[in-house]
Amino acid sequence: MLILSAILLTSCAPKMVGTWQITNYQTNSGDGQEIKLANIGDIRFKKNHTGVKQINYSVLNNKVEDNETFKWTASEESLTISGKGTELNKTWIIVEDGKKYQKWKSTDGGSTVQILELKKK
Repeated sequence: MLILSAILLTSCAPKMVGTWQITNYQTNSGDGQEIKLANIGDIRFKKNHTGVKQINYSVLNNKVEDNETFKWTASEESLTISGKGTELNKTWIIVEDGKKYQKWKSTDGGSTVQILELKKK
């Protein structure tokens, strides 16, 4: 069982390693508000399951900057980012899982859905 768990946790890892440009970031709230942002920065995944975010964007005069390191784990269906910084630190459901393109979805624990689209550099 332990070997199977290790295989599942690392099966997605080689695909994630590298630098990914966040080409689209979208937030859909339960009350119909939608925010779409393009090219908000990069996220780099290292082989040792650490990484660094280089994110910078503004929404409604609120500037968000996240240049923090993080830890990550992945399975076939999800990826978890943990550490300091923005709301990217959570578990994401992997909707599309390609070598050069990723699409993830998550929630804020309530009715807001967040979508990330990434393109490998």
